[in-house]
Amino acid sequence: MTATGTTSHSRLADLVGSPNVSIETEQLASFEIDGMRPAAVLRPESKAHVAEIVKFAGSEKLSVIASAGRTKLNIGLPPRRYDLALDMSALNKIIAYDPGDLTLSVEAGAPLLKVAKELAQHGQFLPLAVPFLRQTSVGGIVASGVDGPLRQFYGTARDFLLGLEFVTGEGVSAKSGGRVVKNVTGYDIHKLMIGSLGTLGVITSLNFKTFPLPISPRGFVAHFRSAAQACDLRNRIAKSSLTPITLDILSPRCAELFVGDAATRLEAAPLPPNILSSTQWSVTVGYAGNEKVLARYETDLRRIAQDSGATDVTVLAENLNAAWTRKREFIPIALASSPAATIVKMTVLPARMNEALTVAQQAAESNSLPWAALARGLGIVYFALLPTAQDDETRKRIENATNTMQDACGRLGGQSSIPWCPTVWKTRLKIWGLENPNFPQMQKIKTVFDPQGVLSPGRFVGGL
Repeated sequence: MTATGTTSHSRLADLVGSPNVSIETEQLASFEIDGMRPAAVLRPESKAHVAEIVKFAGSEKLSVIASAGRTKLNIGLPPRRYDLALDMSALNKIIAYDPGDLTLSVEAGAPLLKVAKELAQHGQFLPLAVPFLRQTSVGGIVASGVDGPLRQFYGTARDFLLGLEFVTGEGVSAKSGGRVVKNVTGYDIHKLMIGSLGTLGVITSLNFKTFPLPISPRGFVAHFRSAAQACDLRNRIAKSSLTPITLDILSPRCAELFVGDAATRLEAAPLPPNILSSTQWSVTVGYAGNEKVLARYETDLRRIAQDSGATDVTVLAENLNAAWTRKREFIPIALASSPAATIVKMTVLPARMNEALTVAQQAAESNSLPWAALARGLGIVYFALLPTAQDDETRKRIENATNTMQDACGRLGGQSSIPWCPTVWKTRLKIWGLENPNFPQMQKIKTVFDPQGVLSPGRFVGGL
């Protein structure tokens, strides 16, 4: 690439203005992905800028990768090429917000915390409580497809994303969906963008349905001697009339992780005592409502937990945020707790979570790997392998364990991937899981949206 040359630098400056183009070494390093650095960082100030940059990249056969908070750049495979980094942080405005209609339109680079502060003034919020929350942008959440504990009740972004605008690989501005809940504008193309890592388009703005903030939130924690008992409580709650906001199962090692330095850096408030056990599995349930609802939840949860074999239970009203934050930030806490942390994501039917957890635990322990796990009530398991070294012998044990887990997940009718692991191991591990039978269709979609392979080339399934 020649973007660092005088002529190309001048052309880039013509597109977005000279102050918005950087080739400084320190700046380039801050946008590094899996050891690869761009030749230039561009900071567009409008969707028109984004379109012009992508169009220019196509004409010069350059690759473009967009980001804002840069918290999830290491998800996926290393990019095949990385010429221009698109810093979307200047596109950070709230375009339109109608509290009465429960709708919001926001630019892709808007920090989630900024949006949350505005919505909270009207007693509303977006249920996007994802890891890396303090730095993440709204567009980055959608492009990465990362979920959070609120998925239990509110679903994922797929369930309340009304539409978005984006720029295709040909530099064409496009949109899908609308700004209102009842809007119908054809195919839900915008949902293809969720979790695509920017390989289909550069998201410039998004439209959401908003929700009332829960009132008087509470937390319920039950301890069990085994994962089977913990999963049994999950199954009993699913069969009851209760509809909790969050429902997560934590392995014993989470107790150690959540009081460690990595957790303290993310949440200074201490974890309430006796909330987690270092020897037992924990089931955490979040719920909210008026006094009558709260009393019913506590009564029913205590009874169901006892029926499942709970050794003890705790109800949290105070200090709830200290525990909630740690649960939400399980992934960054795990990543900071090991020099070679490798996190396997397994998606199975909720009724088969115990089988998935059992196989994963056996795979880790048979390969002498420390581990911790967090399982969401809807069948999403994040299994963190936490070795103490990053040498080749450790990589072989990680490879053996993850292959076993992914094969078992396939036999259980589920899907698996490895969202986070050391860069040097990505060529040996099945980052996107087992072979995807829909890959030919995915290739066709990529060709339609990005025929020249300009956008985030190589990062997605099969190197798309």
